[in-house]
Amino acid sequence: MKRAEALEAIKGLVDQEFVVTTAGGATAEWQAIHPSDANLQVKTLGLCSSIGLGLALGQPDRKVIVLDGDGALWMNMSSLGTIGWKQPRHLVHICMDNGQYESSGGTPTVTSARMNFAALARAAGIESAVEVSTPQDFAAAVEHALRVDGPHFIWCRIEPGRADVPPFPYDELENKYRFARFVEQTTGKRIFQQPMPHSYERSLQRPNEAGH
Repeated sequence: MKRAEALEAIKGLVDQEFVVTTAGGATAEWQAIHPSDANLQVKTLGLCSSIGLGLALGQPDRKVIVLDGDGALWMNMSSLGTIGWKQPRHLVHICMDNGQYESSGGTPTVTSARMNFAALARAAGIESAVEVSTPQDFAAAVEHALRVDGPHFIWCRIEPGRADVPPFPYDELENKYRFARFVEQTTGKRIFQQPMPHSYERSLQRPNEAGH
C-alpha cells in the first residue's frame, strides 16, 4: 500500500487528537486528507517522535498521534527508549516505513535490509508494538491504539511514492500558533500568556526608580 492509502484508512478514526507529522510527504498528505489545526508539522528530521512524546507528557489526557518515518526514526532511535521509560499512555507512535529517504533522492534506509522497528520498540519497553502492511490492518491497529491505553507503536510498511497533493499550507510560525490555540481551545489549558501593557510595566518600575 502507499502512504496515502494508509492515511485514508484512518481519517475517519481521528477527531480532535493531536497529530505530529514528520518532515517529508506525510505532512502534506495528512493535511490534505484530514485538514485540522490539530496537525503540527516538524521540519527537523528525527524530532517528530521526541516532540510527540513531550506533547503526550504535557497533555496527558489527550491522545497524541505521531506520524513518523523510517529515516527520521533511525536518526532518533533513543526516543524509543525514552518512550518505553516514560510510558505515556496516550501516545500512538506510527512509523510509515517505505525503506528509503524519499525526500532526498531515495537512498535506502536500514529497514530495507533486516531492521525490525516493531521488535526494537518492544525491546525498548513499548509492549504494544505491531507490524502492519495493509490498509485494513493499519486501521485496526490505530483503532485499538486510540481505544486502549498505551504507549503504542505501529510499524506501517508502505511502498515508496508520494500522492499528488498541495503542499502544507502554513509556515512553521503560523502552524505553531494555530496548533497552540487549538490545544488551548480544546483542553482549557493556557499556553500563551497575555503580554503586560507597556504603560503598566513603566508604572511598576517607578517605585524602584524612586528608591534609587
